[in-house]
Amino acid sequence: MTPNAALLTDLYELTMMQGYFEYGMHHRAVFDMFFRRQPFDGGFSVFAGLEDLLRTLENLRFYPDDLEYLDSLGLFDRNFLDYLATFRFTGDICSMSEGTVVFPHEPLLRVHTTIMEAQLIESMLLNIINFQTLIATKTARMYLASGGGTIAEFGLRRAQGWDGALSASRAAFIGGASSTSNTLAGKRFRIPVTGTMAHSWIMAFENERTAFERYARLYPDRTTFLIDTYDTLGSGIDNAIAVGKTLQAQGHSAGVRLDSGDIEYLSKEVRRRLDAAGLPEMRIAVSNELDESIIHQLVNNDSPIDVWGVGTQLVTGGGDSSLTGVYKLAAKENGGGGFTPTMKVSDNPEKSTNPGIKQVYRFYDAGSVPIADYISLDDEAVQPGTGYTFYHPAVDYRKFRLERYDRFEALLKPVMKDGKIVTEQPELETIRANTLGELDRLGETYKRIINPHIYKVSISRQIKQLKQSFLRQYLSDDE
Repeated sequence: MTPNAALLTDLYELTMMQGYFEYGMHHRAVFDMFFRRQPFDGGFSVFAGLEDLLRTLENLRFYPDDLEYLDSLGLFDRNFLDYLATFRFTGDICSMSEGTVVFPHEPLLRVHTTIMEAQLIESMLLNIINFQTLIATKTARMYLASGGGTIAEFGLRRAQGWDGALSASRAAFIGGASSTSNTLAGKRFRIPVTGTMAHSWIMAFENERTAFERYARLYPDRTTFLIDTYDTLGSGIDNAIAVGKTLQAQGHSAGVRLDSGDIEYLSKEVRRRLDAAGLPEMRIAVSNELDESIIHQLVNNDSPIDVWGVGTQLVTGGGDSSLTGVYKLAAKENGGGGFTPTMKVSDNPEKSTNPGIKQVYRFYDAGSVPIADYISLDDEAVQPGTGYTFYHPAVDYRKFRLERYDRFEALLKPVMKDGKIVTEQPELETIRANTLGELDRLGETYKRIINPHIYKVSISRQIKQLKQSFLRQYLSDDE
């Protein structure tokens, strides 16, 4: 999405980077990206944004005008600016697949590179992954609330800038939307585009009936009548039925859209009127500040709605404006060529990080339903048929033993080597299918819109012991 993004970083990343450069700190480091709590008080999130991140990293470089701007700040030495002139990202990345259902505290991706390179990409990485994961998750909640219905993303005019609108369209499709109104997103990401008509179209003609007829004449197979411009159950539905019957006689089918009023009452009455007129094939689309809670209520009340047009609440995240994603140093190269684990220690247990180079394993039952996720050190031997004790990542005394499971899989897989993408990036439709498959397999209690069950994400005994050793070292009562 952003091919030349070297300056898409917070200033302190560059000042720290220059510090590493000046002090000859070229050692390698490992950073984890993870998030601390589920957005929307939900039970899951959907990982998105990986391909955009990888393609941005492949093209990351400083152009002459970038270097001129940095020089103008009076902060950067000429030797450092000369280094930036030849800069390319050369790191390795292991990541979960886009569309994977994910949970707090587990690494979504792992970056292996020099401390300077890792520092530079922090802000850009979090910007891409946090936003797209947030929007994919919001869309998935709406998709589930609709009972797997048709979600049309209509958020362009309410999105956070045109770049936010494009990212939101991509992420929404991953999360389960079937189409977008954003034509540029349709072109760029090959997402199906859709749309109806505006109230201004109807008001531009001498009357509502004429507006419907003229539109239907142009688009006989793609017409959805907006019936609430004047009187939904008066002129609106009557005119839609009249023009709809003409289309039906010609072998075409149309739909109607409700954009205001009591959606439950209106949708039921409109459905009754359409069926009575012999137009059972005409679909009902609804819009107007919909979110998953409203959709859930309408579905539970048997509202006969076929298409959900969602804009503001989808592309902005609604009540949760950001994912709590962070990027933390997990290990640094030592003098012997190996890596020493590092840990951020906090008085708040939830903010203390898990040290070391880690892998995430997902355990499944015989029906391929996820049971729990297990964070281990990357060099730990995790073998089939072995029982494992799962320790709470933040609270020492909580644990459980898992003996019976069908299989497990490692979720972090190599996607970039030496700054080059090493895996074929799937089509967006494939990523979307992966999301829907993951949601289908996830236990129902985790998918509840209200008060979902908390999925178990745990650490291994080795990480727990490593963590305790850091805590003893840094939080000792000894003076």
